[in-house]
Amino acid sequence: MCMNCGCGDYNERHKPTDITADDLMAAAKGHDMEMEQAADNIHQGARDLRQQERKAS
Repeated sequence: MCMNCGCGDYNERHKPTDITADDLMAAAKGHDMEMEQAADNIHQGARDLRQQERKAS
């Protein structure tokens, strides 16, 4: 789905900024972890950043 847009085609890069399954797999492999764990870590990081932004405003 490009992993970020939700289209369902996990390795289609519609725009240069899209994240594909291949991108996520490479990032996970670079840290010797499963792709799902890498995605979970990204999600948690996004939550943490949102909370930090709310506290700052």
